Amino acid sequence: MECTIHWVPGSGMGMMAETGSGHVVTMDGAVEGGGRNLAPRPMELLLAGAGGCTAYDVVLILQRGRHRVTDCRVRLQAERASGDPKVFTRIHLHFIVSGQGVPAAAVERAIALSHEKYCSATIMLSKTAEVTTSYEITGVDDNSGQIAAQAPVA
Repeated sequence: MECTIHWVPGSGMGMMAETGSGHVVTMDGAVEGGGRNLAPRPMELLLAGAGGCTAYDVVLILQRGRHRVTDCRVRLQAERASGDPKVFTRIHLHFIVSGQGVPAAAVERAIALSHEKYCSATIMLSKTAEVTTSYEITGVDDNSGQIAAQAPVA
């Protein structure tokens, strides 16, 4: 895996990242840090990457279990150290899984497998941050309409 970062002269602190797969992502800094606030911060992208990595795992694990998943969202909240280096110290991931008849036990198992075995990003970030998760399941019950279940995972 590789990535090339290019500072865009005249942009303040604007950066372009070209990934090994040929995609381009822009980044910028806050105005008070010399940026122009035109793109996500690098640490925001790191957090988004962790969310994408674990959501990918959870969806794939549930699909392989033949569960009818129609949507998966992950809301991440993070805290950073007050001094340099301002690493993440706490990250909470809240999963919102939608589908028909998706059992809570399957969602719990998928999240646990992602965080203990498969998601390189959250496993790596857990070296400096306390990573916690919770989830809710929304779906349609065949008899009465909308249902929802919610529980903390860890």
